[in-house]
Amino acid sequence: MTVIKTKIGRRSFLKTSTAAGGGLLIGFSWLTSCSSLVEGAEEVAIPNEWFKINGYIKIGDTGMVTIYSPNPEIGQNVMTSMPMIVAEELDVPWKNVVVEQGKLDSDAFKNPQFAGGSLSIMYAWDPLRMAGAAGKYMLLAAAAKEWGVTAADLTASEGVIKETNGTRSIGYGEIASKAVGIEVPEKLELKEPKDYKLLGTWKKNVEGSKIVTGKPLFGLDFKREGMRLAMIEHPPAFGMKVKDFNVDEIKAMDGVSDAFIVDTSFEGPQWSDVNAFNNLIAIVGDSTWQLIQAKKALKVNWETVTPAEDSEMHEKRLVKDLENGKVTGSRRDGNPEAAFANAAKVIERSYSSPFMAHNTMEPMNFFAHVTENSAELIGPTQTPQALRDSAAKMLGIPAENVSVDMTRMGGGFGRRLYNHTGLEAAAISKKAGVPIKLIYKREDDMTQGTYRPPYLSTYKAGLDKDNNLIAFSVKGVGLPEGPVFPNRFPAGAVDNFLAESKMSETNISTGAWRAPRSHFTAGAEQSFLDEVAEAAGKDPIEFRLELFEKAKNSPVGAKYEYDADRYAGVLKLVKEKANWGVETPGVYRGVAAYFCHNSYVAQVMDVVMENNQSKVKKVWCTVDCGIVINKEGATNIIQGGVIDGIGHALYSQLTFDNGSPVQKNFDTYKLIRHNQSPKEIEVYFVENDISPTGLGEPGLPPAIGALASAIYKATGKRQYHQPFTEQRQISIG
Repeated sequence: MTVIKTKIGRRSFLKTSTAAGGGLLIGFSWLTSCSSLVEGAEEVAIPNEWFKINGYIKIGDTGMVTIYSPNPEIGQNVMTSMPMIVAEELDVPWKNVVVEQGKLDSDAFKNPQFAGGSLSIMYAWDPLRMAGAAGKYMLLAAAAKEWGVTAADLTASEGVIKETNGTRSIGYGEIASKAVGIEVPEKLELKEPKDYKLLGTWKKNVEGSKIVTGKPLFGLDFKREGMRLAMIEHPPAFGMKVKDFNVDEIKAMDGVSDAFIVDTSFEGPQWSDVNAFNNLIAIVGDSTWQLIQAKKALKVNWETVTPAEDSEMHEKRLVKDLENGKVTGSRRDGNPEAAFANAAKVIERSYSSPFMAHNTMEPMNFFAHVTENSAELIGPTQTPQALRDSAAKMLGIPAENVSVDMTRMGGGFGRRLYNHTGLEAAAISKKAGVPIKLIYKREDDMTQGTYRPPYLSTYKAGLDKDNNLIAFSVKGVGLPEGPVFPNRFPAGAVDNFLAESKMSETNISTGAWRAPRSHFTAGAEQSFLDEVAEAAGKDPIEFRLELFEKAKNSPVGAKYEYDADRYAGVLKLVKEKANWGVETPGVYRGVAAYFCHNSYVAQVMDVVMENNQSKVKKVWCTVDCGIVINKEGATNIIQGGVIDGIGHALYSQLTFDNGSPVQKNFDTYKLIRHNQSPKEIEVYFVENDISPTGLGEPGLPPAIGALASAIYKATGKRQYHQPFTEQRQISIG
């Protein structure tokens, strides 16, 4: 039995409906429960009244239960998995559950309402369980009072309360009105993992049918009567700002109601306000076509603020600052210099990767309606609280007067952590005096910035005469952030170890991109370890397992971030599942394992040669992310991460000429196609009772290393520069 304090969100459990008797009358004929996703399940009748139990739960008089999903949905399927956690502790049948997107309300949810860092489930694990357990406690207390017994004399399961030593029973819907307002104690009992009925099962996406039938779920779908559309034009190159433009000519065009310059800068911006172009042109009108024509007719005087940069300059800067850049993180164990000097073999390799764009499927967009002292913002954001705070500062109004409603997102990957589109929409609405929906063209997005930074890292390994790893070093630099994690593997497993992460400078704005830094470092590190294993004459999996044994039994240094047992566990499991060691003619194998976002993933990748080109045939993935909430969603997100990793490793790059991105759309920025994806991806989860950790990002990084090693086996060529399809390497020294 697990006992948890309710103080995290206790106030939210005391919130009740203000309707008479605690009920709220509704009549939405479209309301359906999760029974529509369960084959053969009996539909639950639409309630006449709803009773709000706490910030997460309201129960209808028919037994239908609405569970609010608090966090933004970017395709990671938290809108299914989060309510599953609540439903498990509430002990309600999944077929009786209706899921709704919660509004931004920190008081009601007492849970960080953001989607980033693969933290949604990890952070919400306790609050969500507590919400469900609190709801069940209130229902049991209400039934006990109604029947004149104690709650200990009752049991609750599948939405029904029964007497332990009697015959009476009552459904949640029948007692819900009496449960409203019952106070929750300081501590609540939670289920043990062995007693879970819902968690760990396979459940379909609660919005799946709406998505495939084109229901209006996304920000781009949102409409409001009387709203106008808006588009922007930002400078064509980084280091520029707008001076003036042919405003009268643009305003005279058909379908254009207004055009002006807006400035979204304000004092005290936060990390989510990254934006290279706070000063930009806004055009307001009736249709996207008319606004696009107006954009084409713009004649702008741009002003240069900082020198223009290009890709050649970036490469030279990375090489220089790999040695001279500011160190932002480091670790030293033993005496690596002496160990390298005494090593029988020394292997040294450098790896690089370019700028990359996020390229979400849904174009950037946001709705805003700003009045004199209030603002309503609706759209796709991974950080709604940050948007509200920044909008309040920019508009000069109280934060409580700013509402942010979250729509489903057609992709995020870190792009929508940054709220410039919401702020731009708000600034445009305020100046135009009307509600507007801002829409970006693909070119507007790809040239706006907040890119994944470029990186350069050099790895070095020393082997003794018996081919034991006695020294290891890595130094890496990025524009601007460095990619090295000093306390990650193989830190703790090598007696003589050095790691340095360095930063450089650029006027091109950068931001988080799925598995920040890890996506590059995993590929470089795992490719290098394969090359070191080959030099040592050892199997690449056994070579890694030897190091994990060292970290487990004789750890070096004060600390390291990973659990050696769990790390080794996913490698052993993928070795078993992929039948590693059994060779198949014409099939070439690579392996990689990586720890990030508190989770462990190992992959074996099979590559074949078709028309003199390498193609991924099959991937085996093993994952240790603690308790798995929804195996269907978890499997899908790992598979998506694998495909994402393969595609970006093969194709993605953004280059610059005179401060301007060369690739502006998908005709020049290549992404993986469906027919290039692996034919099969098998996913296996380690079974344990550890609290859930990250899952949205950890599936991507090891795919790059596994792919690089498999391509080497197939072609004899090592991959040192991304994209792999471009055979080049940054020259160092």
